[in-house]
Amino acid sequence: MLSKKQQRLRRSRQTRIRIATQGVARLMVNRTNLHIYASVISCDGTKVIAMASTAESEVRQALGAAGKGGNQAAAEVIGKRIAEKAKAAGVEKVAFDRSGFAYHGRVKALANAAREAGLQF
Repeated sequence: MLSKKQQRLRRSRQTRIRIATQGVARLMVNRTNLHIYASVISCDGTKVIAMASTAESEVRQALGAAGKGGNQAAAEVIGKRIAEKAKAAGVEKVAFDRSGFAYHGRVKALANAAREAGLQF
């Protein structure tokens, strides 16, 4: 019997195999109870082009006194931030890698915010 984490990692491997054949940069998302992290990784998978997370001090200050990174509002902030950083680095088109997490809640909020900020999935 696989644990919950092993099941998620198994799903993420399938996604990464499919994305590798597309030959585009990937927007990878990881979430924990406290934070959400997003990275744009080059198409060959060797270099991180842009990175944003709720663990960054600027973002925590922007989120308010509590600095809560475990909610949808924080995910939207990170979505906008990663899109701006990726576009500044010259990346317009990405493949969305949700790392085995369900496309729901914070992951969906981050994806929608990144799309609205101009990233193409």
